[in-house]
Amino acid sequence: MSPADIEALANRFFDAIEAGDAETVADCYDPSVVVWHNYDRLEQGREANLKVLRGMIRAFPRRAYANRDLKIFDGGFAQQHVLVATRTDGKQVELPAALFCTVAHGRIVRLDEYFDSAHEAEFRN
Repeated sequence: MSPADIEALANRFFDAIEAGDAETVADCYDPSVVVWHNYDRLEQGREANLKVLRGMIRAFPRRAYANRDLKIFDGGFAQQHVLVATRTDGKQVELPAALFCTVAHGRIVRLDEYFDSAHEAEFRN
């Protein structure tokens, strides 16, 4: 994939999460994608990750990635950002995070996500 193709995939992925479009996120993932999070150090597959994403969309009807710092590299991308979300009770929360993605054949094949654990607890409450 060219750097422009990788950048387009990354933007499509994050824009879809902001929009609450889980189907587009699913299309950005390779069927065999592996997603890993630092908070539990476990890997999950595509369907398990999409289930979590759909739950987040319900719990946080408004989401935005602030301060996006996207870096493209051969075979993938990394992005540092602050996920700003509004819960159903109206409370706004922020979650600083960084993602590292490996891509192949136009899709994300591996995603490693790092949350700031001091903010992650507030995000879940």
